[in-house]
Amino acid sequence: MSNTFVVKKKIKRFHKKSIIVSGDKSLSIRWVLLASLADGKSKSFNLLPSDDVKASIGAIKKLGIRVKFKKSYCEINGKGMDGYKYNNGITIDAKNSGTLGRLILGLLVNTSKKIKIIGDKSLSKRDFKRVTDPLQKFGAKFRLTKNKNLPLNIYGSNFLKPIRYYENRGSAQCKSSVIFAALRTEGTTLIKAKKSRNHTELLCKYLKLPISITKKNNHDLIKVKKAKKINAFNYHIPSDISSAAFFIVLTCLTGDSSLTIKNVNINPSRIGMITILKKMGAKIIFKNKKVYKGELLADIFVKSPKNLKSINCPSNLNSGAIDEFPLIFLVAAKANGVSFFKNLAELNQKESPRLKWGSKILNLMGIKTKLTNDSIKIFGNPKINIKKKIIIKDYLKDHRIFMSSVIAGLSFGGEWHIHNKESINSSFPDFLKILQNLKNDK
Repeated sequence: MSNTFVVKKKIKRFHKKSIIVSGDKSLSIRWVLLASLADGKSKSFNLLPSDDVKASIGAIKKLGIRVKFKKSYCEINGKGMDGYKYNNGITIDAKNSGTLGRLILGLLVNTSKKIKIIGDKSLSKRDFKRVTDPLQKFGAKFRLTKNKNLPLNIYGSNFLKPIRYYENRGSAQCKSSVIFAALRTEGTTLIKAKKSRNHTELLCKYLKLPISITKKNNHDLIKVKKAKKINAFNYHIPSDISSAAFFIVLTCLTGDSSLTIKNVNINPSRIGMITILKKMGAKIIFKNKKVYKGELLADIFVKSPKNLKSINCPSNLNSGAIDEFPLIFLVAAKANGVSFFKNLAELNQKESPRLKWGSKILNLMGIKTKLTNDSIKIFGNPKINIKKKIIIKDYLKDHRIFMSSVIAGLSFGGEWHIHNKESINSSFPDFLKILQNLKNDK
């Protein structure tokens, strides 16, 4: 079977369709890690069956935790805050998951045995020093490759001390790793964090762990104390806004179309893309809102607009849209006028250098861009209609680059040959299946 996905023609318009996308990856991984420290049996439903989540399950199994996992149902038998049992020198493979690779370090700061963390080619190129630097202040020690990369070895400490930490990048992974370490440390750790995803904080609050958050305009002040116990807990994972994003943009770019995506996590720290698209003229409505264990959920209704406007994007929206920018760039490609996006250096810290790839895809489409190391200017063409062959390859198997390329082909035409379709298994294995059902639904 070919590992290249081919798009040969635009998708036909779809109207009043309804879909359900996969479970939220961020919540799935965090549930796995926190359930491994809980006392007793925790269960989840609609857990995302992706490679990143499977890697998280594999990691806690290496730490002596028993797990039952069947499709979207999972049961974890936690052994408490000090329940990990493992031999010296074990290796944990984070595969492609930056969330797992960075968050689990916070849980291991008190390990008395050496543990090696490895990852795939893409993850091994990403910066882990941004996490190990604050974790070292707790008392843990690290040995990294080239001073910042995987593989790394962690040597924990039994004499952890609380820290003061300023997270100024807007990285939820760095912030969450420090929160996890603080839950293992006597005393009060103080974190000043630039606004970013707050799933970890919401889960900790729901579990009644010793954490408090004071919200300021541009940052949060977070206080964390040592957790004595985590009670076992069940969780029905809502649908992932980052997975829904592909179908939101497909609808925006497909004339005379409308779509409802059911039961999606619309956490305010994750909907920057929605705000940006609405500023560009997209018609998006949240329906049937409800709160579930601290997270805000809704059905998302999308209707394709007649015209799309360019945008000078406010950079305060970046952190809430960081994973969706390759898709936002596609919308800017069809917008009337010149769009500008700045302060996006963090995009190149993802699975691939996404800012560069976002620009490259647009250039292959015939869209003019001006790129710097942290900004992009996109010269939109509302009449874009591709009639050539485009090949997408050598992108470090970045799942979002693959899926964004598929959306581009279906929206703008041309013949697209997109390599490494297995890349979607890391975050959204059902992407092509849902897409095919949407195309076939009359």
